Amino acid sequence: MKRTRILILALALAAGGVAYAQAGVSETTVPPAKAVVTVDPETAVGAVKPMNAANNGPVEDNRESYKALRIPFARTHDTALGEAYGHQCVDITKVFPDFSAPVNAPSSYDFTLTDKLLSDMLAAGTEPFFRLGQSIEHPIRKYGIYPPKSFKKWARICEHIIRHYNEGWADGFHWNIRYWEIWNEADLDVSGRWRTDPRTWAGTLEEYNAFYAVAAKHLKKCFPDLKIGGPAFANAGKYGPDFLDDILKTGAPMDFYSWHIYAKDPKQVSDYTYRMRKMLDERGFTGVESILDEWNYVRSWEETDHYGDRVRPTVKGAAFVGGVMCVCQAAPVDMLMYYDLRPTTTWNGAYHPFTYDLQPPYWALYYWSELVDYGTQVQSQCADLDIYTCAARSADGKVRLLMVRYHEDDAYGQPCEVALSLPAGWTVRGIRLIDSRGMDRPAEGAALVMEANAVALLEIGRQ
Repeated sequence: MKRTRILILALALAAGGVAYAQAGVSETTVPPAKAVVTVDPETAVGAVKPMNAANNGPVEDNRESYKALRIPFARTHDTALGEAYGHQCVDITKVFPDFSAPVNAPSSYDFTLTDKLLSDMLAAGTEPFFRLGQSIEHPIRKYGIYPPKSFKKWARICEHIIRHYNEGWADGFHWNIRYWEIWNEADLDVSGRWRTDPRTWAGTLEEYNAFYAVAAKHLKKCFPDLKIGGPAFANAGKYGPDFLDDILKTGAPMDFYSWHIYAKDPKQVSDYTYRMRKMLDERGFTGVESILDEWNYVRSWEETDHYGDRVRPTVKGAAFVGGVMCVCQAAPVDMLMYYDLRPTTTWNGAYHPFTYDLQPPYWALYYWSELVDYGTQVQSQCADLDIYTCAARSADGKVRLLMVRYHEDDAYGQPCEVALSLPAGWTVRGIRLIDSRGMDRPAEGAALVMEANAVALLEIGRQ
């Protein structure tokens, strides 16, 4: 195919040299690196995957901007820790507060605030991904994280919750919520503090594995067409093999395998997806979905300076988010769920926790939804290891290209001049940028010069 290499042009051309976006960098002190991104609009790769799903949904103050994100799925985990729904939602101990109450009686359940939560998600165009279990408990006294007194009764409670939302039971709904996840991070403290100060599961992993088997078998028998899964492990590489081996022994169903990773480099996340897929496939779970349903930036769990909290809402945080989505589009993982879009938490990089102003990671998630809107991934690549790409083509032949430049080292400040290689007859029609000069701003200057951490979305069409 005949190709023409062109310099990426912004909409407004600047006269006289390259305009550097990197704050504090002059043309004489740090010359830009150079990189070439190649796009082939005619070569389809597959569907753009839901890499922009998240934990938690909208609240009153960000309803419209959340809806604009087009979040495909929102996981209902740690939702009860937020104030928007009065802390009385989702968790089994909140929906069914008296475990001695009769399972079949609607009066035993308190659906009010969970109904509102899920209704708000659906109104935003987002499908709930329902975590059956409990939110994390950090205080010294624990309430809901103990293994249920009766695994079977717990499973029957969950059955009625599903019937409420999918079959109209107890003045309920017919929402066809597909994903139902059994518990969260039962392995978080198993190798250390679970006896003295557990946060997610005050039992052993052997107890959790038995609990999962009872719950999954019951729910799958009741709802064969729904997706039942778990275990949402924090250390899936370490404890996942034993869990999966127990699944094989007990014959418990598992439609999806969920797991978590927090990292400081998108490549770490991508590498882990291959490890998870290999672990599943080696045991015959080739048709089981692999879902990463908690991820975000963490430099180190041992840090004491809150560096990660400060990075997540920044341009560097946005570049990390964009980089992870790009590399995982090409990796063996079926869905990503960003943690967290719950307000008033330092894990929410998309919104300011008090004003709900949009922050840079919001636009990274928004840009991915722009790719999803076009639908079909087409081939794109860059030989430069610090630039990640993903391109999508619409049904009428238009193309969007997401480009992300990410550097973990804050001392690295060299800008990069990026050129685009397109087939003859194609051209760049517009560029939007997330960098230190602004969020979702139009590119300026005679060439696209990306900072060490930056995200760009390009519109490409035929001449």
